[in-house]
Amino acid sequence: MTTSTLTTCTIPVAVLRAAPLSLDWGDSVFAKVIATNLYGDSLESLEGNGAYITTNPDQPTNLVEDYSQRTKSTLAIDWTAPVFTGGDVIVDYRINYREQGGSYSVLASGLTSLTYTAIGLTAGVTYQFTVESRNSYGYSVVSDELTLLCAFIPEPPTSVTTSNLNDKVVVSWADPVTNGSPITSYRVFIQQDDLATFTEESV
Repeated sequence: MTTSTLTTCTIPVAVLRAAPLSLDWGDSVFAKVIATNLYGDSLESLEGNGAYITTNPDQPTNLVEDYSQRTKSTLAIDWTAPVFTGGDVIVDYRINYREQGGSYSVLASGLTSLTYTAIGLTAGVTYQFTVESRNSYGYSVVSDELTLLCAFIPEPPTSVTTSNLNDKVVVSWADPVTNGSPITSYRVFIQQDDLATFTEESV
């Protein structure tokens, strides 16, 4: 009884893409095989397939911040899927990040949506993000870089008091937590005699 063995040959995708085969990205590769010995050629095998003409997909594009999700420790980014998928469907995405000027590391992988929210960030730190797309062949090159300062509106001032100083009234307060962005100005409101309405004063 003869034992069957597996024989293989390898054909570069570049050859399959060129004339006369001219297979396109995503095309299925069908093959037939003829065996030859001293007595001649066999009949053709049945055709078989399973491979596709694939390569790395293009990188995601249009990285932008989703500002609606921003907090003092949260940044969210959106991106657009690549037009060229390398002949196969995009499986998922991988996000890399770093503090500006540092080294990149993987923030998240296996993402199937076109948006991601990074949490637990440090207020006042500038972060840089890139995204990669992946198909069955592998990952794309990284996208263009998106640079964002992790910052948000300041906390309210505290310990507001008023005091007399000759013919003036002094309004004092404790500086608030800035949440990553320096305070550039303050606005002061004084209560009217209706004990309800506050009017902004120029200071």
